Amino acid sequence: MSVPIPREDRAAAGVLTMFFAVVFFTCIDTSAKWLVLAGLPVMQVVFVRYLGHFVYAMILYVPQERAEVFLSRAPLKQFLRSLFLFGSTICNFFALQSLPITVTTTIMFAGPIVVTLLAIPILGEKVGLRRIAAVCVGFVGVLVVIQPWGTEFHPAMFFSLGALIIASLYFIMTRMLAGIETNATQQVWASGLASIVLAPFALSVWVWPETGLQWLTMFLIGGFGMTGHILATVAHRWADASILAPMVYSQIFLAAIAGILVFSTWPTVWTLGGGLIIIASGLYIWNRERQKAPA
Repeated sequence: MSVPIPREDRAAAGVLTMFFAVVFFTCIDTSAKWLVLAGLPVMQVVFVRYLGHFVYAMILYVPQERAEVFLSRAPLKQFLRSLFLFGSTICNFFALQSLPITVTTTIMFAGPIVVTLLAIPILGEKVGLRRIAAVCVGFVGVLVVIQPWGTEFHPAMFFSLGALIIASLYFIMTRMLAGIETNATQQVWASGLASIVLAPFALSVWVWPETGLQWLTMFLIGGFGMTGHILATVAHRWADASILAPMVYSQIFLAAIAGILVFSTWPTVWTLGGGLIIIASGLYIWNRERQKAPA
């Protein structure tokens, strides 16, 4: 069985690599929203995203690692991690069907906050009062974005909140598997399992693309997914998570650019204001984690 590649101290390269990972993550959401608005069913879009990811991963890893790429050191945890990943994708793509990409992206920024809460019962981590307070502030930011009290609230925001919670569970499982599984195994398991589970649902509602651009986007979305996750994994091998965490927040600007250029939608004041609150809370939690980390 292949041995995970050891970590290296290449912080600058890690930060730059993580930024490009975020670029590809934004491409996933932009492509998914565009395909759904073009008339393709959500389940079909989720399926082609993971099927493409799986095919590209097989082409990349199988010639080097052969059958070992399918062997997991922790199959149950790997199964749960894969389940959480495509579950969050399904919820996120349903949300993107009705919500601006800046809104779904901003809500997902609360991920570090939810992970902090979930790490207490699941990982047994101890969280002080200051971090609990930061979590509460971050939750206020989420409320500002979704506006449950106003006319801007849309029921699709429940899908976005579901994606947030499930994605946080995915990151918890990723922490558990750190140093246990190789990048190749994690890529193949996550994309392969999703493809198998989603196939019957996608095929039952399948709609053939009508234009060359739709076909191209369907082929590219899986590549965006695989490339983004590979870059993120490499970045975490080159630099500490505490150094890389703030790079995720660059996605709000990338999502805003995508929203303007592709969908002609501008972020609202509520989205930007709530996003700033969430980012401030997340950065505080990040700073506390960095101070606690051993030198």
